[in-house]
Amino acid sequence: MCGPARLVAVTSELAPERRPEPTTRRVHPAWPVAAVAFLALVGAAAFRAAPSILIDPLHEDFGWSRAAISSAVSVNLVLYGLTAPFAAALMERFGLRRVVSAALLLVAAGSGLTVLMTAQWQLVLLWGVLVGLGTGSMALAFVATVVDRWFVARRGLVTGVLTAGGAAGQLVFLPVLAAISERHSWQTVALTVSFAALAVVPPVLLFLRERPADLGTVPYGADPDAVAPEPAASGSAVGRALTVLASAARTRVFWLLAGTFAICGASTNGLVGTHFVPAAHDHGMPTTAAASLLAVIGIFDVVGTIASGWFTDRYDSRRLLGAYYLLRGISLIFLPILFADTVHPPMIAFVIFYGLDWVATVPPTVALCRRHFGADAPIVFGWVLASHQIGAGLVAFLAGLVRDRLGGYDAAFYVAGGLCAVAAVMSLAIAGRTREPATA
Repeated sequence: MCGPARLVAVTSELAPERRPEPTTRRVHPAWPVAAVAFLALVGAAAFRAAPSILIDPLHEDFGWSRAAISSAVSVNLVLYGLTAPFAAALMERFGLRRVVSAALLLVAAGSGLTVLMTAQWQLVLLWGVLVGLGTGSMALAFVATVVDRWFVARRGLVTGVLTAGGAAGQLVFLPVLAAISERHSWQTVALTVSFAALAVVPPVLLFLRERPADLGTVPYGADPDAVAPEPAASGSAVGRALTVLASAARTRVFWLLAGTFAICGASTNGLVGTHFVPAAHDHGMPTTAAASLLAVIGIFDVVGTIASGWFTDRYDSRRLLGAYYLLRGISLIFLPILFADTVHPPMIAFVIFYGLDWVATVPPTVALCRRHFGADAPIVFGWVLASHQIGAGLVAFLAGLVRDRLGGYDAAFYVAGGLCAVAAVMSLAIAGRTREPATA
């Protein structure tokens, strides 16, 4: 061969192979799954908004003390946490759709049946036990499970978005439920929450997929050649959760994470989430105005938590946690002097600052669990979340007791601020690693 024909042949051998450009860009199925998970977390968050605006109406209607009402909230918060690791194991055993749908039905039943209660023990049973079990099965361990199954790239960002959905949903519901309570009754609020939880069940059953392999794909950002098939779950979900706990509890990292997250729960859900509205009302602020402030916290929480997820993908999670806890503690120490009968600029500044920090701690905590515990990370995080809710439940009760005994909440806010400083030091004491374990 010679001349032009030879030149063409040589050129074709040396030129790199050109692949045809795709005509359409297909959306990875991980994103629709994340969207449905977000919707489910927002729906479950409706009840999380109810206790802070119903403490005073229940006190007036039944004559129960605030400490007694707060005890039902405490049971709810503790069960919310203790259920999480077992729910993560149940999701491995029975699937996301079944567990999440059952959880939403429990929330709907527990909230709806409160309109029939006549005694305090029924409040504990419905608010505390039923709703606690339901919301616990929709806890942040659900977020960790979805993210670990469906994402390799953008894990921190997706964790931040889903976490923000649950936390912000809880707070954004507040002004709506507060308005319903003032115009109608607390019973109408309970029924509204019940219907909100039920409305999410059909999308979960229809669109929440279990694993990428079920759709013939791999997690978002994963190398198809490096992904091993996941073994089918078998055995007892309770046994699996307890086995993981026994292994994790032998490490110093676990106890530091559990301790910092207990303080996180105490200073957010337990104190501000439950008692901010009654504390503001003590200073003459209308309930709807106080609830609206919490809703604004929820809006800025979305920004802060998504940003925290972005930071977690790029910076040292231990240092992020240390900064978050320290700044939160400072803000809580200043909060008692900001309460007044009207909303003023310093309170707005607190709301924005605190909102950015509300659950910004979640993405770096999940990342540290993943880094130190590998494939067991969702269940380990479930146990860490249990400590979060134990702290929240304890402070929800104690803050109500402080209000009954001292006539105000100031001492509770000061103590919470000091605890956050302790959490900052504990975060920096967590051992670091140079890289995450390989993703299965």
